[in-house]
Amino acid sequence: MKARVRWVEQALFLAESGSGHLVAMDGPPDHGGRNLAPRPMELLLMGVGGCSSFDVVDILRRSRQEVTGCEAHLEAERADETPAVFTRIHVHFVVRGRALKESVVRRAVALSAEKYCSASIMLARGGVEVTHSFEIAPPVGEDGD
Repeated sequence: MKARVRWVEQALFLAESGSGHLVAMDGPPDHGGRNLAPRPMELLLMGVGGCSSFDVVDILRRSRQEVTGCEAHLEAERADETPAVFTRIHVHFVVRGRALKESVVRRAVALSAEKYCSASIMLARGGVEVTHSFEIAPPVGEDGD
C-alpha cells in the first residue's frame, strides 16, 4: 500500500492514495490552517470507523441478516501532552435492518474488534483503549425517521 501527501499552502495538504483517490487535510486556524478540510487525526479516527463498519456489514451480510444501514459513531480522547496520541476510542454502531438477530450483530461487532479491523486492532496494540457498543434499529422510514 502506498500514499503520497503534498503540501499545498499554509497548513493545507493533499493526500493521494495508491488507488488514485484524493483527500484534503487542513490544520486549525491557530496553526495556520483555514479549516478547509479534516485534520489528519480526524481522518485517522474516520478510518477506524470505516474499517470497522466495513467488517460489521460484511459479516452481517454473510450471516444472511437483512441489514439496511450501519452507522459508526466514534468518540476519541487524546493525550494532553505532545504527541497528542489517541488514548481512548469508543465506537458505537447503529445497525438497521429487518429481523436482525442481536446475537449475530453482537458477534459481528466482536469479530471486527478482535479479529478483522486492522485499524482499531493496530491502535489497541499500541496502547489505545478501544471499546465498542451497538444498538439495533428498524430500517429508516419504519420508525418515524
